Amino acid sequence: MSPIILLSFLLIYFVVLVLIAYLTSRKSADNATFFIANKSSKWYVVAFGMIGTALSGVTFISVPGAVGNGSFGYFQFVLGNAVGFVIIALVLLPLYYRMRLVSIYSYLEHRLGFYSYKTGAMIFLISRTISSAFRLYLVAIVLQRFIFDAWHVPFALTIVICLTLIWLYTHKGGLKTIIITDLLQTFFLLLSVVLSIYFIAQSLDLNFFETIETVKNSSYSKMFFWEDFMGSKANFWKQFLGGIFVTIAMTGLDQDLMQKNLSMKTIGEAQKNMLTFTSIFIFINLFFLSVGALLYVYAAKNNIDITQLRTPDHLYPEIALNHLAIVPGIIFMLGLTAATFATTDSALTALTTSFCVDFLNFNKKENPNDNRLVKTRNTVHFVFSFLMLLVILVFRLINDDSVVIAIFVAAGYTYGPLLGLFAFGMLSKRSVQDKLVPYICLISPVLAYFIDAWLKASVGYVVGFELILLNGSLTALMLLVSSKKAVIYKV
Repeated sequence: MSPIILLSFLLIYFVVLVLIAYLTSRKSADNATFFIANKSSKWYVVAFGMIGTALSGVTFISVPGAVGNGSFGYFQFVLGNAVGFVIIALVLLPLYYRMRLVSIYSYLEHRLGFYSYKTGAMIFLISRTISSAFRLYLVAIVLQRFIFDAWHVPFALTIVICLTLIWLYTHKGGLKTIIITDLLQTFFLLLSVVLSIYFIAQSLDLNFFETIETVKNSSYSKMFFWEDFMGSKANFWKQFLGGIFVTIAMTGLDQDLMQKNLSMKTIGEAQKNMLTFTSIFIFINLFFLSVGALLYVYAAKNNIDITQLRTPDHLYPEIALNHLAIVPGIIFMLGLTAATFATTDSALTALTTSFCVDFLNFNKKENPNDNRLVKTRNTVHFVFSFLMLLVILVFRLINDDSVVIAIFVAAGYTYGPLLGLFAFGMLSKRSVQDKLVPYICLISPVLAYFIDAWLKASVGYVVGFELILLNGSLTALMLLVSSKKAVIYKV
């Protein structure tokens, strides 16, 4: 497909995003607008828009690609995700609303102390920067291959272009802009996956019912894996439990997605948003898995040598852009870009919010909307964009695996201590040795790494997504061992 055609549609799409940004920020671009959208968000708008943020380009490409080796086993993880979302709605959101938080890590200061608070916020900054960089990296390699390589544009410049476009439409309106742009981007994402199924089925000469039967009867449709609990990462209980705790940590303890929930007026609206989002999330992942099955069936029928692909992540773009017609290719690229922009713009806003509130203490300023503070916020926003660029370039040098796996492995190490901090704070009435918390949160991932290696070598147990539970448990256990009896904080 012509790179000029693809680039033209992407530029039109970007112009629409900039127009939305202008309309949402022309009356107000202060910090209250940027951080919490003036507490005026509608739950149904946020629920729909969060689909794009939660799914991202990783789901869009890596989940269909992973079907080749894992069949529909990823759905076990998705079911765990659903349980995690319900726990967030019923346990974490009431806590955040009761304390009227702007940054959710302020809870740690109230419950555990100053150093715990700063440690939790720093863990988020590192974790979200890495995970968002991974997600943007995945899409950038597609843009590079199918658009910018035609003009010999360096990969680093491709990333700069993407981040610049995102920065341009988010640096003023922040969360208020993102809630609206996410609505548009989720629409394109969902439209893309539905139409992808339609066009692939059409190319295979399948009607609606034949498409369902083809997916159902394919060798990729196995969903539940109960065997080999010790040696397989695909075992149901590993995937399911990992899905629960990854979701609690990467969503419920993550400023990015929680910031949208905190932009609503009441806890009831926030809970309706989360539960509605959960229902849609389950079905959309089934669609992506079905796309994966159809892609492999299509590749087999058309003698496409998938062994020549560097990773399974390349299967979807390869077929959409090189083997289907122009319209499916354009729809694929729009959906992929929408998914990635929805994730990255939201992450940059959340990172900026967390740093400004948790480290620059914007919420404690007499006038948080002072022009000097707005300029500071813009500088912070730019710095995080630059940091994301650096992380992506480093990841390009070392990654040789499917990005969806890389993200959750990294999350197991980086989000684990955050899970342990919140679990200890909410489940224990004891107080911590606050100054020891940063060291505990550094030691825990290291111990988790060596325990993972020891379990595999000594008893043949292979740790999968449940790594985050191991890491979080180690953190909570060390906090408990070093804790005091006295209760000095109450929330």
